[in-house]
Formats: sequence, structure tokens, C-alpha cells
Amino acid sequence: MNAATPPVAYNGLTELTAGLAADRYFDPAHYALELQRIWYREWIYVGRSSELARPRSFLRFDLGDQHVLLLRDSGGTLRAYHNTCRHRGAALCREQRGELVGATLVCPYHAWVYSLEGRLLRTSSKLHPDGFELDQHSLYPVHLCEWNGGVFISLAAEPPPFGSSFDDSLDRLAAWGIADLVVGHALTKTLACNWKIFWENYSECLHCPTVHRELSQLVPIYGRALLEERDDPEWPRHAQDDDPKYRGGLRRGAASWSTDGQLSATAFPNVDAADASRGAVYVTGLPSVFVVAHVDYVRIVRLLPLGPEKTELRIEYLFAPAALRDPQFRLANIVEFANRVMSEDAAVCELNQQGLHALAHARGVVMPEEYLIKQFHEWIAARLERP
Repeated sequence: MNAATPPVAYNGLTELTAGLAADRYFDPAHYALELQRIWYREWIYVGRSSELARPRSFLRFDLGDQHVLLLRDSGGTLRAYHNTCRHRGAALCREQRGELVGATLVCPYHAWVYSLEGRLLRTSSKLHPDGFELDQHSLYPVHLCEWNGGVFISLAAEPPPFGSSFDDSLDRLAAWGIADLVVGHALTKTLACNWKIFWENYSECLHCPTVHRELSQLVPIYGRALLEERDDPEWPRHAQDDDPKYRGGLRRGAASWSTDGQLSATAFPNVDAADASRGAVYVTGLPSVFVVAHVDYVRIVRLLPLGPEKTELRIEYLFAPAALRDPQFRLANIVEFANRVMSEDAAVCELNQQGLHALAHARGVVMPEEYLIKQFHEWIAARLERP
């Protein structure tokens, strides 16, 4: 190699790197800080807007100790508010979801009445005090963004630009036409672990050969405990070898992530051959969501923190509407495989959480292949440091 040749781009870490302090995964005070500085400031995935398709339909979304009311007004616009009356703070909606009877919101405590656009229309008082103005007591708005049929909210006064929440351009998923897809199956599971444990597991494949044996057969490079070709410090030795165990992607003869490795629905027509051979294209939006695009379906996986040692995991499986009508469509071939992988992840995440309470364990270590965990820790630190 001469002086003009750039160094080899090995992904892994080369310096000893410590993990987070163990109590960062179970200390209630630290959990509260993360809610305030991360979860209440970033864009959070709620779900598909199809859940609120009809005018006057509503959904209550709970995040930490915050409760957000999402509704579609009579004109079809989707809106989000804090689920809080401006009188003395009572919750406006007690139900988790439903459809409003009329075109107003009425507080169940003192009957203050709001339009679906958030304006206070009237109170129950016989007299308003001097200086009280209805238009100064509208519902507290919450920032809302719709992307390809998905609904995101941010509780921040000034949220970051929406696209900045993701690790790749959202145009990366354009070939899948996600806006036109529908949910064909969903799974919700509660994990006995801190939310960061899940993201750390998501960020490495050292566990894959032991935990995900079927997945490691489908994606051979995972069987080598690697996510990508350049995670191997000796990757140049195999740079000309197109074997999936070195290059990545699906095993030869496989077409998708499924129990038998074959298509279960018609392939999306605009997905190119390179992405089809990869088997999965990931786009991640910390702290709450990642999207996995396969050649014949899309998964959206959402995390929500339920406590210092409890996390909700929800998986939505999206398909072209025509696929769900096709008599040859094999839903079980997809969801049984993917749900098994996620259940395997859930089990080891809970094991990880259990061991962290050992008095002797102050913190762990981040190994070379876990460079994405180091990046995740840096992402957290940057947000916790802001005022």
C-alpha cells in the first residue's frame, strides 16, 4: 500500500470501550431524566393513520406520564393535543380509542366544551371573570407529522426536523410505496427490560449464532456473528468472494425473511435486485421505531418505555392490499418466522436486564463488533447533556 492509498475501512472498534453504568438501566431517577430529555423531545412513532381513518375518531397515546389525544376533525385533518382540560387539568378522554358522538370535546369534570380544532367554545360558569378570554384557553397542541401513512408526535416546544430523527434518508424506502400498504398483522409484547437494552441488542449480531439459529441460516453472515462485510477485521481477504456468508444478504436460493425463505406475497415491483438480495433494508428512527423493508412485506417495530425495567414492543406487518386478497398469500410463513426472531430477542434482553443488578457489576464492555452500540451511547449522551 502506498501513501496515496486510503486506509481499509474496517467498521469495528479498535480501542477498549466501556459500556454504560449498570444503574442507567434500572435507576428510577435516571429513567425520569431520559423521559424528559429524550422521549419528550424526539419524534415518537404512534402508529398507522388508518387507525384514525374516520372523522371524529380518536386515540389516546400514553408516553411516560404524558397523555396525548389524537383525533381526526370533521374536515378530515389529523390533530394532536395534550389530553388535558384548560380549566383545572382534568383528562378529557378516559377511553383508549373510539369515535366521538358529536363534533366537540366535552370535559367530563366541569363540562368545558372544545371544538375538534382545539378552541374553547364555552365553559359551565355563569360568569366569566374580567380578563378571561375563550381564545386564550385552547387545548395545548402537540406537534404531529404524518409520513407514508405513519403518525409521529413530538412533545417538544421546538422538535428537531422530522427527517433528522432517522439514520438514513427516508427516500431510501421509496421503492416500497409504504403509504399505500395496510397492516395485515400486528403483535404487541411487554418486555421486562429497559428500553436501551433492546436497542443495544438490535445494534449487534454477536448474539445471532447462539440466539437466532434459523435467522443465521437464512442470512449466513449473521452466523459469523457479523452484521456487515466490513465488521470482520480481515474482510479484505474475502473482498472478491460473493458468498453471502462474507458479503451479506440472503443465502443462495432464498428470496425473503420467512420460515421457508421464499416469497409469501408478490414482490414489490420497484425494489431493485440489490435490495432484494439483501433480504432486509433497515431505517432506524431513535428512540422509538425502526422500519424493515423486505421484498414482499414491510415491518414497522415500535418501542415505548413503560418503566425503568419495562418496555412495550409492537410489530406491524404491512402488505400491499392486493396481497391480502390473494388466495396464495401465506401470512403465517412471514409472521411465524419474524415473531420467533423477535421473541428470541425479547428473551435475551430480559436475561440481560436480570444480570445488571449484581452488586459486583458496575458496567460492561463494548466489543469491536458492537460499534453501533457505542454510537447509540453517544447519541444518548448528547441528548442527556442538553439543558
